[in-house]
Amino acid sequence: MNETIFQGVATAIVTPMTSQGVDYPTFARLLDWQIAEGVNALVIAGTTGEGSTLTDEEHREVLRFAVEKVGGRVPVIAGTGSNDIAYAIDLTEFACKAGCDGMLVVTPYYNKATQKGLIRSFTEIADASTKPLILYNVPSRTGCNLLPKTCAELAEHPNICGIKEASGNISQIAEVTALVRGKMDIYSGNDDQIVPVLSLGGKGVISVLSNVLPRKTVEICDSFFAGDLAKSRDLQ
Repeated sequence: MNETIFQGVATAIVTPMTSQGVDYPTFARLLDWQIAEGVNALVIAGTTGEGSTLTDEEHREVLRFAVEKVGGRVPVIAGTGSNDIAYAIDLTEFACKAGCDGMLVVTPYYNKATQKGLIRSFTEIADASTKPLILYNVPSRTGCNLLPKTCAELAEHPNICGIKEASGNISQIAEVTALVRGKMDIYSGNDDQIVPVLSLGGKGVISVLSNVLPRKTVEICDSFFAGDLAKSRDLQ
């Protein structure tokens, strides 16, 4: 598979809540607004979308609702990672059947997985998926760093197409990019590193900032891809 799911900006969208649970009317309005503002994809139930704290029923219904509401206008990427790999596989299989276009799968948090363990975990999830996976490296939250050589090995899997790199370590991101070029797309996981990651050959950003400034975030990427590096840099 190894296909590009999106280029540009994917908003890691919030899941609006009330005291009774998910606020679906507000969620619907946010999805429509994000698309109208020009984002290139939407990540549902990621970190910003409270994926790790939604109940299983909420998590599945949020994914199902988003797919139906978006209606193919942009790719829908499901946050299906967990520190319980069996649950991550089950949720990934559900998201595939629900019509999501790809998965965002975080390293298993709290467990302090070894690099060998990460390879096995991501491989089993990818084997179970009929849609491409974007790996998610955010060691400040998970206590686990997905190292460049591990990324290189995982990039050989046909269902693993990208990585959201939120380590903040630009040297590590540069090494990952060099090792996986042509096999895995790189996305900035930090809004203050969009232009640096694009300069290394990245495909875009999975953004929190675009929850409030979607058009401006899109403009950073569009300006870069159009060759207006000065404008992109100034916007950054």
